[in-house]
Parts: sequence; structure tokens; C-alpha cells
Amino acid sequence: MQSKANSVADYLEGLAPERRALVEALRAAVRSRLDPQFSELMQYGMIGYCVPHSVFAPGYHCDPKQPLPYAGIASQKNHVSLYLMGLYCGGGGEAETAETRWFREAWAGSGKKLDMGKGCVRFKKLDDIAFEVVAEAIARVPAQLFIARYLATRSGR
Repeated sequence: MQSKANSVADYLEGLAPERRALVEALRAAVRSRLDPQFSELMQYGMIGYCVPHSVFAPGYHCDPKQPLPYAGIASQKNHVSLYLMGLYCGGGGEAETAETRWFREAWAGSGKKLDMGKGCVRFKKLDDIAFEVVAEAIARVPAQLFIARYLATRSGR
């Protein structure tokens, strides 16, 4: 479900209280270790974290007017999704990156059940989230490393 909100504050305000608490807690974990070169904004109908044009002028190859997406938090119909492009950027085809392997192992060590797609982690309640693993995943891929991997992936096509 893409939101029509124009700001993160509007997005949060439009959520039901229980869902807002989950999104705000997840947002706090992301922001706690986020490289300052990333920016928070509304992107693709969700809370997005991106490499702004001031840091990476070319923007996102699919739409160069958009800054390069790095992570996102979206309230969906039945869950909240955390999109972590830093986990799979740099993997060749179906190959799992070292960050993805680390993430799966760290999550398993947290004792929480992992509901994960390629780069999307899904949650239904606060108790589902391994906040320290989320924060560390964000910290492990700073903006310049993400840009380098993104460029390497793009040039390899």
C-alpha cells in the first residue's frame, strides 16, 4: 500500500496507533546507526532512506530524478516491511552477499523468527524485531560503500 503522504510526519500520523508504534520503533533503530550521508524522505509511498543527489548526483538508474534508494519502511496491509537494499546490492544474480549471510546468522542468534524475502524483512508486532540486528545491518553498509557496490553492479551488466 503506497501512501500519498508528503512527509514522514504525515505518514506516521496516518497510521493506526499500534502500527505507528511499530514503525516508529523500527525507524528509531534505522536512524540510530544511519550514515549521515543518507537522507530520510518519503520515497515510493514509504519512509525512505536514500543517497541524495548532493552525494551521488546520477541518482537512481530506474529514475535519475530520484535519489538512490538504500532502505525503506512501509506499513502494508498485514505487516510492516523493512527494505534493506544494502543487504543484497553487490550480489551477483541469485548469489547471497556477505551482509545477507551475516544478517540471517545474526537474526537467528537473536532468537527471533525471520520472515525475509530477497531484501525485505516483514514484521507483524514489535516483539518480532531484533532491533540490534537491524541497526547493525544499517551501520555495516555506509553510503560510500553502498554507492561503490551499486556502481559495480551497474557496470557489470
